[in-house]
Amino acid sequence: MTGEGGRPRHVVVVGAGVAGLSAAWRLRAELGPEARITVCDAASVPGGKLRTVDLAGVPFDVGAEAVLTRRPEGIQLMREAGLDAALVHPTSASGSVRAFGRTLPLPRGTVMGIPSSAEAVADVLSPEGLRAVAGEPNTPLRLPHHDVSLGGLLRERFGDEVVDRLVDPLLGGVYAGGADGLGLRATLPAVAAALDAGASSLTEAVAGMVPATPSAEPVFATLRGGLGVLIDRLVEGSGADLRLGQPVRELHRRPDGGWLLRLGAAATAHAPAEADVEADAMVLAVPPPSASRLLAAVAPDAAAAYGEMELASMAVVALALPPGTELPPTSGVLIGERERRSDGEPFTAKAFTFSATKWAHYGGEGRPLLIRGSVGRFGEPRTLQVSDDELVARVRSDLAELTGVVAEPVDTHVMRWGGGLPQYAVGHADRVARIERAVEPVEGLAVAGAALHGVGIPACVATGTAAALRVVGR
Repeated sequence: MTGEGGRPRHVVVVGAGVAGLSAAWRLRAELGPEARITVCDAASVPGGKLRTVDLAGVPFDVGAEAVLTRRPEGIQLMREAGLDAALVHPTSASGSVRAFGRTLPLPRGTVMGIPSSAEAVADVLSPEGLRAVAGEPNTPLRLPHHDVSLGGLLRERFGDEVVDRLVDPLLGGVYAGGADGLGLRATLPAVAAALDAGASSLTEAVAGMVPATPSAEPVFATLRGGLGVLIDRLVEGSGADLRLGQPVRELHRRPDGGWLLRLGAAATAHAPAEADVEADAMVLAVPPPSASRLLAAVAPDAAAAYGEMELASMAVVALALPPGTELPPTSGVLIGERERRSDGEPFTAKAFTFSATKWAHYGGEGRPLLIRGSVGRFGEPRTLQVSDDELVARVRSDLAELTGVVAEPVDTHVMRWGGGLPQYAVGHADRVARIERAVEPVEGLAVAGAALHGVGIPACVATGTAAALRVVGR
């Protein structure tokens, strides 16, 4: 049943990641204390890809580690949740990239690795690669209205080196996928918009986006105590009935227009009633495979579009090194897929974050030095098909190759994210538009999550908030 003004009295949110919990938080603000809000998730803990663990006695993030400040939604939610005092920003340490067997400063004057000039990437590319960058503006570019392969366009315009040595390492940290499998309009809409507005080359488009002087405003932020603090606040502030370890098995429309959700991995003859939840409205904030399955009978066009999305798996290997271990002065290092170790073998890790250098709150005399190694690229599952101990050993070996650090960790943690990152392939925006068109006429239903309008925390918060407002009639 719905309440006064047609507003729902009971809303179920399927998915306890940051998108789903943002929806629950906004639902509570909109519907007040009397409304019933239920959040269901197959996982045993809330938070989705935000996960804070104890590493050598220190709260440490082994999922997303930061929020982009240039999109306001994430920071605004943290402030709404009363976490102003816990907000922290990175140090001035800059990043680095592995290129031609050397670890070099990450060049400025680029947007996601795309150069604004040959000079901007002079230290990272070969003379041949630099000539290709310098000549790119000489061939006018007219971007088609439909989406195109980001990697295909960049290789055509700049050659392979820009993609292999700069763009792919940066994209690997965001999507766990390379430029060849991603769409330009979905992953770099600002670059596409500059070209649509009249920029005659990629170089010109990027040059117009790079500020003449670096901004003093920090680009990223996180929370002292880990991003799990935000998850705890959202759970508490939403006042939701949290049903963890209970996947939604089936979704049915009730004759009165409400919803019936069947919970549990499989039907049971013993207690079917306990596995049913009825609601006036629902927010679906789950990965594409689950969304596709649940929407098959309710919004088949949306289910089909979700079913076309592919996912990448990855892992975070967290290392706590003994106090006093010497780390490079950079915030971390990105590693291209084609880079090789001195023994000729590929690196297992695609990136390292030197958290003890990047974030001041992890520093301090006598404290362990914390590091994140990221592993896993789209289409390469074999890298992750080893034991946790073997993964730690391989990541440590890569760390020694890159930095000379061989210290035995005082603590380790391996966090695997199976199918954790949706791939924004060519045509992604069209697929999302199909989903939203199919869901729009279904009263009391909204969708949210990283598969829609961005994989970062602000984008997920934005979809969760929008979904909550939709189901309450705003």
